[in-house]
Amino acid sequence: MVRDLVGYAGDPPFADWPGGARIAVNFCVNYEEGAEYCVLNGDDHHETLLSDLGAMDALAGERHLNIESAYEYGSRAGFWRILEVFTSRKHKFTVNAVGLALEQNPAAAKAIAAAECDVQGHAWRWIDYQFVEEAVEREHIRLCVEAIERRTGKRPLGWYTGRPSLNTRRLVVEDGGFLYDSDSYNDDLPYWTTQHGKPHLIVPYSLDTNDSSFTRPIGFSTADECVQYWCDTFERLHREGRARPKMMTIGLHARIIGRPGRIAALERFLDYLDRREGVWVCQRADIARHWMERHPASGG
Repeated sequence: MVRDLVGYAGDPPFADWPGGARIAVNFCVNYEEGAEYCVLNGDDHHETLLSDLGAMDALAGERHLNIESAYEYGSRAGFWRILEVFTSRKHKFTVNAVGLALEQNPAAAKAIAAAECDVQGHAWRWIDYQFVEEAVEREHIRLCVEAIERRTGKRPLGWYTGRPSLNTRRLVVEDGGFLYDSDSYNDDLPYWTTQHGKPHLIVPYSLDTNDSSFTRPIGFSTADECVQYWCDTFERLHREGRARPKMMTIGLHARIIGRPGRIAALERFLDYLDRREGVWVCQRADIARHWMERHPASGG
């Protein structure tokens, strides 16, 4: 994999979002609960990241009941709270679905399908694939796709591992069923890359406009802090969008933003968006399809 430190070199294409929107806003709800590191899942340690317990050292071969229950909050309560917020406002959103997580909560999968969510493959497990064998990762991609299709009725068109390996993008392209992947944080717009001599679309994700900041030592402490940061980001991109429209991704987690004291951040930001003009609130596949139509890869 060769790094591209140049990108659009300060001259990005005119996105031409539908309706002349200055900014495309996409919400991604990461559904991971039950697929994280856990001795019950055959792992040799428990999960250590992205919970209210903060980062911690793993206890080899041991369960950690506190972190297990912190994750369970997302599937038992937080997910349903987030779903109510979006559906009550009739806003569509994207779900980054981990295959094993969906398998363990058919009710959530059914609700995702009923809400007509755009579903991205988020791997079979919510683990770090950096050192997972290529054959295992390939099999996990297959298992994830099958689980999503079986539980929601539709195959995922996008992919986001989150903790990818050097093989991930190649394996995603080899699968042949994806329009794009989002394992990148390096731009405010989609862009094309090349894999196996073929064009492959990247729709970048974002970690700064992400509720994971609530779990970091230096991050959001209150809903107000979160909303302020999201609004500041929106205002800058919306202003730039007068000349060159941009994209904003907001990453959410059921066990994080789904807490009663944090859900207000999502509610307030959605209310704020509803008062603004020139905004396209969309699903991730919508962005990919639009980019392919308006900005096809070189040579078509």
